[in-house]
Amino acid sequence: MNLAIEAPQVRLIGAEGEQLGVVSREEALAAAEREGLDLVMMSANAKPPVCKLLDYGKYKYERSKKASLAKKKQQVIQIKEIKLRASTDQHDLETKLKNIRKFLESGNKVKLSLRFRGREMAYISRGADMLKRVAEEVKDLAKVEKEPNMEGRQMLLILAPLKR
Repeated sequence: MNLAIEAPQVRLIGAEGEQLGVVSREEALAAAEREGLDLVMMSANAKPPVCKLLDYGKYKYERSKKASLAKKKQQVIQIKEIKLRASTDQHDLETKLKNIRKFLESGNKVKLSLRFRGREMAYISRGADMLKRVAEEVKDLAKVEKEPNMEGRQMLLILAPLKR
């Protein structure tokens, strides 16, 4: 910006966006001072560098407003985890299903992890059936993003909410 620009020649763009051509750095600074604006380097990699006449304070303010507006519009999706066991009872499973439904309705993904300990490793099929049953129960709210698969001693299933 202004005196920090070291290039001897710059491509100058006016305040209204019109091309003013390739001029020396001193001429560009003089033009900026005449109009009461700042000389701001827009593209340092170009040959010659591109500079624009503008009010830097206003430019910075508008840029921050755009960034905050973009941040405001973005939707943050969290992954909520529900832990199960191969021996989880039916009533406990229904309670966890209630929580899964609540998470999916609020737009979050749900990761179901079913941990096997000790001799439970012999009942992997029972765990897979339980996860498939849970996925079937919430198919009106979610789609299966990642099918049940083993990772070490735990089986994982990821559910993503359906688009509204």
